[in-house]
Amino acid sequence: MAETLFETNDSAIQFSSLGSGSKGNGTLVVFGATIILVDCGFSIKESIRRLAIKRIKPEQLTAILVTHEHSDHISGVAGLANKFSIPVWINVGTSLHKKAVPIRNSNLFNSHHPFEIGAMTITPVPVPHDSREATQFLFSACDIKLGILTDVGHITQHIIDAYAGCAALLLEFNYDYEMLINGKYPYSLKQRVAGNLGHLSNDQAIRFLQMFDSSKLEMLTVMHRSEENNSEEIIREKLESLIEINSVGYFFAEQGDGFGWRKIERNRLDG
Repeated sequence: MAETLFETNDSAIQFSSLGSGSKGNGTLVVFGATIILVDCGFSIKESIRRLAIKRIKPEQLTAILVTHEHSDHISGVAGLANKFSIPVWINVGTSLHKKAVPIRNSNLFNSHHPFEIGAMTITPVPVPHDSREATQFLFSACDIKLGILTDVGHITQHIIDAYAGCAALLLEFNYDYEMLINGKYPYSLKQRVAGNLGHLSNDQAIRFLQMFDSSKLEMLTVMHRSEENNSEEIIREKLESLIEINSVGYFFAEQGDGFGWRKIERNRLDG
């Protein structure tokens, strides 16, 4: 799938990743002049470098949106936000964690109610994960709906209902169960990853794709893939066994460079 060059566009939601995985996460979601960074798990210097690759300056960010307080998602938020006076949106539970305390310009959102940042409506989706108040997000603008769903221990009915109708979905495929169980992780960590408050396995992600309303889905991104306990080959085999996914473009987010700009256009949905 060809990469889309970033440009201001009020007829498409554009998205890109600074990196995805246990060593650091950051996802850009853009509509018109609204540029949102979801999470920042990198140092200030590294965040600036990765943003520059996407042709974004920190000063251009409308907001940083935080999913939860784990280091690979929040460790770089305070530094980047404070240095460049970027507003941060965070829920109450996450805001109480010590990693969130240094953030100077924080705005609290209710995890059960939509809110607006610039030209986009953001719908938080509470998810089961071993953190204070983990949420994932849906982004809507001009009848376009994009969903991010990572760091989820198991799929709930609320998640299935909330993500119905997404045109683009950034979905966690964290681990292959056999690779995890037979791998070198200590037993306690294996339990944590595979537990109900851990991460989504390949099989759980596939089941979710079979269960939710994917009638408008055009683009799927494989996110938060474990470098130790998963492989692209295994995921491709599972995805390509899904008849429903054959007409959907899919690609992989990487830890090193995330992925380049993609977009979902309004006129494609209207057609």
